Order: sequence, then C-alpha cells, then structure tokens
Amino acid sequence: MRVGVDARLMHFQPAGISRYTWHLLQAMAELDKDDEFIIFQHRNHRTPLITQENFQRRTLYAPAHHRLEQLVLAAELYLHPVDVLHFTDFIPPLHRPPRFVAPFRTVITVHDLAFLHYPHFLTTTSAAYYGQIDKAVVRADHIIVPSEHTRRDLIAQTGVPADKVSVIYEAAKPGFGPLPLAETRAAITAKYGIPAHFALFVGTIEPRKNLAGLLHAFQHLRQKYDMPAFGLAVAGSQGWLYEETLDLVKTLNLEQATFFLGRVPDDDLQQLYVAARCLVHPALYEGFGLPPLEAMACGTPTIVSNVSSLPEVVGDAGLLVDPRNPEEMAIAIHRLATDDALHAELSAKGLQRAQTFNWEKAARKTLDVYRRVAAPRNVAASQPAASQRTAPSAENKAERAPGAP
Repeated sequence: MRVGVDARLMHFQPAGISRYTWHLLQAMAELDKDDEFIIFQHRNHRTPLITQENFQRRTLYAPAHHRLEQLVLAAELYLHPVDVLHFTDFIPPLHRPPRFVAPFRTVITVHDLAFLHYPHFLTTTSAAYYGQIDKAVVRADHIIVPSEHTRRDLIAQTGVPADKVSVIYEAAKPGFGPLPLAETRAAITAKYGIPAHFALFVGTIEPRKNLAGLLHAFQHLRQKYDMPAFGLAVAGSQGWLYEETLDLVKTLNLEQATFFLGRVPDDDLQQLYVAARCLVHPALYEGFGLPPLEAMACGTPTIVSNVSSLPEVVGDAGLLVDPRNPEEMAIAIHRLATDDALHAELSAKGLQRAQTFNWEKAARKTLDVYRRVAAPRNVAASQPAASQRTAPSAENKAERAPGAP
C-alpha cells in the first residue's frame, strides 16, 4: 500500500492540526515498516518529518488555505500516484482528476464543526476555506473524526452516511507526565515572570476558545474571593479577532493578573501544566479538546465546558461548568485553588483517564482505515487488464450454459 499524507500546514501553523499530524506520523512510523508513505510538505519546509526508509518527503507548491489551493493541489498530486491520500486539514482536492486518470482514494480528518456553529467568528479567508466542507465530505472516501460528539454532529450537519465516519481519539504528546512540583514551579514561574499560584489557559486566542469568558470569571474571582496573588497564564498564539480579547483585559483591569506567554515550546508547556493549580478550558465548542487531556496526563486538575466533546474527553476526572456563566467558572477555580483534597482526587483521576488515550492506538486505527479504503483499488489493480486476459478456449465455451458470462 502506498499512502500519501498532506503535512503542508505544519510549515504555516505549528499548533493544533499540525500537532495531530506530527504525532500520528510518528506513531505510524513506529508501527508500519512495510507500507510506503509519501509525506507532502510545503516547498519551504525543507527538513523531512520522518527519516525512516519507507517514508519519503515530497514537496508541493500549493499553499495551505490559499485561494488558489484547489487549482494547484490536484495537478501537483497527479505527479505522485498513491493508493490513499490522507488530508489531515479537513479539505481534500475537490477538483481532482477522475479515478481512471489519478486513481487515488481520499481520507480526511474533520476535527470539529465550529465554523458551522459559529460562522460569525471566522475571517473571510477562513470562511471561504471551511465553507467547502459539504463538498469535502461527499468527495472523501472516508472521514476520521476525534470524538463521538463530532461524529454525531457531522452526520447531523452534512447528512454524511454513518458508515463513512470513524471515531479515532487523539492523545497527549508522548512523554507528557508529572514532574517534581517544587522544582518545576520555581523554574517555570521564574522563566516567564508569573506568580507561583496560577490557573492556566492553553489554546489559540480566538473567540470560540472563550478566553473572554474566563477573563470575566477571573475578575469575579478576584473581587469575590479576594485572591490578588492568583494569576492567569495564557499559553497560545494569536488567532483571528484576538484584539478584542486583549482589549478586554484592560477593560476589566486585569493587566497585572494576566500573563500572555505566546506559543511556548513543548518542554515549557509540560512544565506549565505541572506548575499550574488547574487548567481552565472554557471553549464554546471543541471537536476533541487536547489541552485538558495533556493537563490530565501531567496530573493537573481540569475545569472544562460542559458542552460538545469536552465531557466525553474528561469524564469524571474534571469539573464541568457552563462556559457562558463566569460566576460558575469562578467558583470552580476557587474550589481547586483552595480544596487540597479535591485537587488530589481529580489529579489522580486525570492521570488514570489520560492513560486510556494513546497515539499507538490512534495510529493502528488510522492504518486500518487506510487499508479498508485502499482495498477496492488494490483488488482492481491485481486484476489483469481486459486486453491481457486469456480468451476462453472453444472447449470452455462449449461447456458454458447459454447466456452465461
């Protein structure tokens, strides 16, 4: 089997989907030494992602999410024939040549449908890209989603057949786990200039992540519970419409309590998880919710929204809150900041739950999808062409019943 994986986005955006692509490729390389993999990287991404012998790097010029992407991508892929092409960023080529010209089958990963539920949060460019989703699910031969919630949502929103969609859970980064608390907290707080006691938010600063709701909760926390030394660390890059969130910090007079760290290296992120009193993930919508899982893997209690996929990921190992109720969120933060018994209980539960998610399991299931999707093509390829088939002998013809094929 020859598999192509679209990894162009990793050159432009290192978080989110790129992390998913990277961890999946690493896990598949560990499991599969026989099949051939073609990793499609952007031409400016010069370092091969995987150096294993059965993994090859190919460069593409088509930029991710560009208005000309659909025109260029199909033509470029025609030069690299594969059995299955996996597009990890929602949208496959919608104008690919017919299968008798370029007979590849496509698998796409649909990470969430936030763009359908909250279209007003999108930029014009993002709306144009994600607006292709209806065509994408029809064009794809199979669809991977990261949660049962996203599977149900996709079927309801697009009408895609249920047997065309597979749930494959994601996982925390291998190696993420507890560290010595005192040493870790001292080192990471000194490095970033944050207080010793803080709540952590991890994610791109964009409206659906609901950092604005968390800021209102933090204002309530400081006013009602008199916790002036308790800080909020925000680890993540600036996304669309982030300016409104930054302005809100000033409006709520939280400049001295909020620390914007930007996107941090993975080693620092692990230390931040360990050092934080809790992770707060108040998203209005998620297709999976990787930061809560990473926090649980590090032994850090989580507070998450009670909507979309987040209860499915966290289970009973975290506190669930209404993301539109800042007071409820503030109460949950105060409980974890002050109740050591609850903190210890959720830490232990989180560690146990995080172990049920792993990239090896995700890779095995993804490889199984590839094989099922590629099977019709491989069967067809094994059949001799009509012109090469041996014509039946006169004796064989005579033995056939009238009208038999």
